[in-house]
Amino acid sequence: MKAAVYYETGGPDVFRYEDVADPACGPGEVLIRVEAISIEGGDTLNRLGGELSGMPHIVGYQCAGVIVEVGDGIDDLVEGDRVVTVGTDGSHAELRVAGRAFCWKIPEGVATEDGACVPVAFGTADDCLFEFGQLTAGETVLIHAGASGVGIAAIQLAKRAGARVMATASSPDRLERLNDLGLDYGINYTQTDFVEAARTWTDGRGADVIVDSVGGSNLQKSLHALAYRGRCVTFGDAGREAPSTLDISTMRGNNQTLVGYFLGAELFLGTRAHAMIAGHLDDIAAGQLQVVIDSRFPLDQAGEAHAHIESRRAFGRVLLVP
Repeated sequence: MKAAVYYETGGPDVFRYEDVADPACGPGEVLIRVEAISIEGGDTLNRLGGELSGMPHIVGYQCAGVIVEVGDGIDDLVEGDRVVTVGTDGSHAELRVAGRAFCWKIPEGVATEDGACVPVAFGTADDCLFEFGQLTAGETVLIHAGASGVGIAAIQLAKRAGARVMATASSPDRLERLNDLGLDYGINYTQTDFVEAARTWTDGRGADVIVDSVGGSNLQKSLHALAYRGRCVTFGDAGREAPSTLDISTMRGNNQTLVGYFLGAELFLGTRAHAMIAGHLDDIAAGQLQVVIDSRFPLDQAGEAHAHIESRRAFGRVLLVP
């Protein structure tokens, strides 16, 4: 099969488009012919400096396609089914193996490209908001990187739950496009201090829940934007700053909570998150939620696609198409 691979970590130019061995389908697994690859934020971070699971390395968490082989022990999927899959690597290729617990059948009415964008973005957004953020109707949420895949999902889910929704983005145009998805108040973080803006919009109270994918100094500032008994959920380091020590001294007197989150752990350790993601696929089929795709690149242009994401010009998901 063809795959976008690299032999060392670094910038987008490390990618090579090469022939590699087809993956083998084992018990409890499915082999899919990939039709759409959703590039996740973790994919770009892993390419930049993550561990290489093999040589050459095939990066990538998430992709969708058609099952071409079903391993022993699986009786609810068959060859020809359309599925979206998640794994620790291997999505940037023409073929991909995934375990049953990391595989969702794409409902009728959902395009394969849309399905390819759902599990990581909507699963992460839902858990950050509700399972770990405990967001309820009437509360205020601040979502960082509102134009990202997780941000777009979180804005829709929070609004649907009856929350007041704030989000950050890098331009007025991106914030304006988020209005139709449920955004109540947009903050251009390149021109405005988001802590001051969030407190001003909430009459000094701050946000009940903050979803922070940026990390670094942004995470420290998020703690200062929390309301009394507020909950901040951190799940990424998109800002690419070196880890820093957090000052949590202001949290104790305000009875605030800081939670770390990783979707993969929830999928490994139980069935709750799997069922939740399946529900979002059904909601997309019913027109209740929306997937936003920014652009599509051929698989042999993986480097260009990663560079486009890192330019921070994308609005929604960037896809690779084998």
